[in-house]
Amino acid sequence: MKQKANVAEDLINQMFIIAGHPEVSYNDILGREDAWYTEWTMTEAQRDEWKEWCFNYLKKNKKAWTKRLVEREVAMFDLCYGLKIDNNPIK
Repeated sequence: MKQKANVAEDLINQMFIIAGHPEVSYNDILGREDAWYTEWTMTEAQRDEWKEWCFNYLKKNKKAWTKRLVEREVAMFDLCYGLKIDNNPIK
């Protein structure tokens, strides 16, 4: 199985999908140095779903990583790139 070189791309693309922003992708934010992650929102439930997806993805693709390391990496990725939480999004 050939692995993708950019795990961050997969994590960010899935974050946008789960958050209900499928029209946005990693390529749209690539190279941006501003706080792009504040332009879109997700609910706490969506964040939990995304973090679970990330955990499973990393456990599958980083077999040598321990559960604790995967949990820490998901938490750090969320802290750095997770979308803003809004439990009352205006539709």
